[in-house]
Amino acid sequence: MRAPGVIDAAPLFPRLEARLLEVLRSLSPDDWDRPTACSLWSVKDVAAHLLDGGLRRLSAQRDGHLLPPPPGALDSHESLVAWLNEVNAGWVSAARRISPAMLVEMMKVVGRDLSAMLAAADPHAPALFPVAWAGERESAMWMDVAREYTERWLHQQHVRDAVGRQGIQARELYHPVLDAFFRALPHTYRSVDAPEGTAVTVTITGEAGDDWTVRREDGAWRLYVGLPDAPAARVWIDPDAAWRLFTKASRGPDPRAHVRIDGDEALGRRALEMVSVMA
Repeated sequence: MRAPGVIDAAPLFPRLEARLLEVLRSLSPDDWDRPTACSLWSVKDVAAHLLDGGLRRLSAQRDGHLLPPPPGALDSHESLVAWLNEVNAGWVSAARRISPAMLVEMMKVVGRDLSAMLAAADPHAPALFPVAWAGERESAMWMDVAREYTERWLHQQHVRDAVGRQGIQARELYHPVLDAFFRALPHTYRSVDAPEGTAVTVTITGEAGDDWTVRREDGAWRLYVGLPDAPAARVWIDPDAAWRLFTKASRGPDPRAHVRIDGDEALGRRALEMVSVMA
């Protein structure tokens, strides 16, 4: 086993953005209105949310222009999520006035500028915001960039899933998503007590998969990539089920039907509670 390393996601943005524009330009008028796994959002709503995410990051990270402060204190994870949901919903509602063609043109410009900004960023500088779902109170820029990459990969997956297009699961583009998702695994086990040396391995099958292990060391759970000699539990997950499971997708097949657990089932099932989005 080895400690997980830096995720170099910045060079992948241009390819991911090109794939997004390709699928959006191919949509029929009916496709834009199809429901997605994002609860009440249509394909067009998801695209508008991606535009908003790019605009906000460019405004904050490049231009130093942050969102107006919330009306109340953000003194809990729940209050933060509620505020973010309100911000997201306000933009999506307003963006329903924008035509799909105009939306795509704006996304082209914002995606290009976003990719350039992230490629130029110092990966080891402090991020503006921590990756809270990974349990981090401070994050390096590379982790925040990886989080942004997972967001844009995930929402493109929502679009592709809704309109019946093949998802992006080639190792080059999907493995970094999984690698970022699993940074939340120690946080998921934080309240689980177990003897020193206890290990749980989650194996994602397929081309983009890998083995991610948490092991109890010095009273805490530490993340590794690789397979220990004798894990107390080993969880096997299909690659298409993995992203649905760890992002709590509200539509589509039940991901738990594509999970197998060997060994201590209760210990293994805790891994299925991992949430790698703000929810």
